[in-house]
Amino acid sequence: QVQLVESGGGLVQPGGSLRLACAASGSFLNFADMGWYRQAPGKQRELVASIGSGGSTNYAASVKGRFTISRDNAKNTVFLQMNSLKPEDTAVYYCYAEQRRVIGTKSYWGQGTQVTVSS
Repeated sequence: QVQLVESGGGLVQPGGSLRLACAASGSFLNFADMGWYRQAPGKQRELVASIGSGGSTNYAASVKGRFTISRDNAKNTVFLQMNSLKPEDTAVYYCYAEQRRVIGTKSYWGQGTQVTVSS
């Protein structure tokens, strides 16, 4: 079993920065993709950013140039550096990790961390 624990959310003013972290613990911590989704009130969950085990990254168009995803494979941790935050970035942010299995992968999710951008 795998547990993902997020940290780093909070309240920030527009233009500010936050850094989210998501640490994985448990067994068989061998992950392919890791990343972050977010869900704002009344909206569907959307992919924010993902990173492969080799470091390849993918970003939503709305955050490209402002957010940076990274991972520390030795510590099984994924990070999301969020700069130039906007009110529309307000959402619950969920990390995920795809555990490699003998066949395919299995996805695990964190409990979510609230990010609020407001003056």
